[in-house]
Amino acid sequence: MLPAVARGANAQSYPTRPVRIVAGFPPGTATDIDARLIAQWLSGRLAQQVIVDNRPGAGSNIAAEEVVRSAPDGYTLLMMTVTNAVNTTLYQGLNFEIVRDLAPIAGTMRTANVLVVNPSVPAKTVPEFIAYANAHPGKVNYASGGYGSAPNMAAELFKMMTGVDLVHVPYRGSTIPDLLAGEVEVEFTPIPLSIGYIRDGNLRALAVTSTTRSDALPDVPAIAEFVPGYVANVWHGIGASRRVPTDIINKLNTEINAVLADATIKERFAQLGAEPMPMSPDEFGKFIAEEIEKWAKVVKFAGIRPG
Repeated sequence: MLPAVARGANAQSYPTRPVRIVAGFPPGTATDIDARLIAQWLSGRLAQQVIVDNRPGAGSNIAAEEVVRSAPDGYTLLMMTVTNAVNTTLYQGLNFEIVRDLAPIAGTMRTANVLVVNPSVPAKTVPEFIAYANAHPGKVNYASGGYGSAPNMAAELFKMMTGVDLVHVPYRGSTIPDLLAGEVEVEFTPIPLSIGYIRDGNLRALAVTSTTRSDALPDVPAIAEFVPGYVANVWHGIGASRRVPTDIINKLNTEINAVLADATIKERFAQLGAEPMPMSPDEFGKFIAEEIEKWAKVVKFAGIRPG
């Protein structure tokens, strides 16, 4: 019984110092925005400071490996994204495996990408855009944050399901300046990053990538209304080294889900076009496995390789 008693004592005392959430993308990205919201509210729940540590690079693999190699004490967490699921197939020879080496703690946020075009593009609907792309094969450029990023995968899924020929232009930094200038014409961009430009009329929203319409953009249809079965959500969650004790994982899950149930955080997410994604550790683990399987098919179909 002594080991069980010790583990329980660890959970009761945890945390006794600041907790770090490692985000694999730069400040200002959707991943960073979510991480900072969760960190702010979780700090109050845990009575310890929760800080965000941005470690961009290699499609978030640098951040993931750092967390995998960290001390198994629950003080170094990973802001997980759909990109982590994609990377399982996209990258060969990684020094870690997401399912084997990372413990799922809790989902945090689900949002959609939105298919936006520069106003110079004549298409105003998804069918018109498909017709426009088919009339200009290999000449319509779409931007993304890089190979394997959520916008890249949303676009490749769209290509796979519609047969259109779009040219990928990967970026290391923000895509928005060139999209606004018309240097690239199209992007499947997370709603939190583009909603302001859409509302201001600087970008035209054709459709969202969720199953149904977004409350943040109620007049914008879902791609699934025109391409049945299409869905490409952006999601985030929290993970830790698989070696972190289960009692600490469960405590973090309870506190994160309590944060997600707060009316204020729900409203803040809604303003960003997102919604809370509360899950148990087991549910989140099953969800990640399903996402790995889904995006593996797209990676193989498109022949995507890390850039």
